[in-house]
Amino acid sequence: MKPLKQVAQAYMALSEGEKRLKEEAFEEAVAEYRKAMDVTRTIPEEEVFDHDGFDALCHAGLSGAFAKLGRYDECLLSADNALHYFNRRGELHQDEGKLWIAAVVNRAVGLAGTGRSSDALKAFRMADEMVAERKGEIDDKERLQKMIADNIAMLQTSMPEDTAKRKAWWEFWS
Repeated sequence: MKPLKQVAQAYMALSEGEKRLKEEAFEEAVAEYRKAMDVTRTIPEEEVFDHDGFDALCHAGLSGAFAKLGRYDECLLSADNALHYFNRRGELHQDEGKLWIAAVVNRAVGLAGTGRSSDALKAFRMADEMVAERKGEIDDKERLQKMIADNIAMLQTSMPEDTAKRKAWWEFWS
């Protein structure tokens, strides 16, 4: 198989994964994202192909599918894999910027789902800042902002209050 054909098949599988994710066919999305990464592994090493970048695109979508399936450990792992690339490279393209934000949101969901509320709160706050600062278009921006704000509010109310900041009853009278 020629590398060009493999690259085309990989991008078709990636596109199919994105389509399945939008259709809420999450198990099928997982299968397509994994297929896309598997196909790229057959490209000979002497060929130039950005495996890390392509895997980051796949892992960003994969983390979203895992989040929707309630598979939070896998969600967190895939989000971290995507962010390993995006955090080093920054926002180079409009679509990668959207996926970078998606990976941060999915990481926050994974952290919340695994009981790491404090870390999840930090990640949701970061995602909120990224969405607010984003200059390009984001699909369903208002819905995304509301979801982030709802999660921040829920996490803030569910976390124990920092007792070091509270005053004792006698301090109010002195």
